Amino acid sequence: MSNLTSTSEEILVCARSLIIEGGYNGFSYADISKVVGIRKASIHHHFPSKVDLVRTLVARYREDAESALAELGRSSLGPADQLRAYTDYWAACIGDGSRSFCVCALLASEMPALPSEVILEVRAYFRMFSAWVTSLMEQGAEKGVLSLTASAQTEAEAFIATVHGAMLSARAYDDPAVYTTITRPLIDRLTAVRH
Repeated sequence: MSNLTSTSEEILVCARSLIIEGGYNGFSYADISKVVGIRKASIHHHFPSKVDLVRTLVARYREDAESALAELGRSSLGPADQLRAYTDYWAACIGDGSRSFCVCALLASEMPALPSEVILEVRAYFRMFSAWVTSLMEQGAEKGVLSLTASAQTEAEAFIATVHGAMLSARAYDDPAVYTTITRPLIDRLTAVRH
């Protein structure tokens, strides 16, 4: 997607923020027009419809996440530390307000009302993320650094649900610390290797 212009990028950044604030149906091209400072017709030039815009946004979000997770995998961090780095990343984002919620988790909560093109992209994100976490669970169990009480896939899905639930709880309580209060024991449980 490197063929996107800087205006397209601005529109995507704005749309991501608006989705995080109010969901898929919580914004319009008029809202983007006010923030980015361009006419609605110009937005339509870049993204003919809201479906095109959000589908592109989610695809880009997934690609960025894949790149970041691959880079984390190339680091010297082991599986447990990669999971910890992931939860710490979100703790920092939620704490400083830069990104208070995973856009795909938020959109997943709206699945019944989303267009099919957007649903496909959200599901692709979850499949990619689940595969990454499952791989870490498998590696960690093999190396003896993670203690799994169920299959790697089940543990991965529980991890994902807990992280996303922690984001939701932090938002509900308007308290960023709630996220860490929930995710830290998750990591502690996984790293409490039984002998």
